[in-house]
Amino acid sequence: MSKTVTTRYDVAEHLRSPEEMAAYFEACLEEAGGDAAFIAKALGDIARAKGMSQVARDSGLSRESLYKALTPGAKPRYDTMLKLLHALGVKLSASPVHS
Repeated sequence: MSKTVTTRYDVAEHLRSPEEMAAYFEACLEEAGGDAAFIAKALGDIARAKGMSQVARDSGLSRESLYKALTPGAKPRYDTMLKLLHALGVKLSASPVHS
């Protein structure tokens, strides 16, 4: 029996369009259940797909600040998150919670 060779899956390699990025972010928001680290990871995936240097330029943040904001366990400021979301081309939206 031959061994199965696997490779690490990187979602950032599959986020090619703004629509795909927004759909991914929306799905992550729905699945997160209030887990801020999960949301930060999703934003990091989208940022890597767009290119960290480009996102840093578009957001007005330094690359260092961007990586720091997306580090697991980080608690970025709200204004930092808004800049990041704008640079990524995604937005948050609100809807009523249905129990």
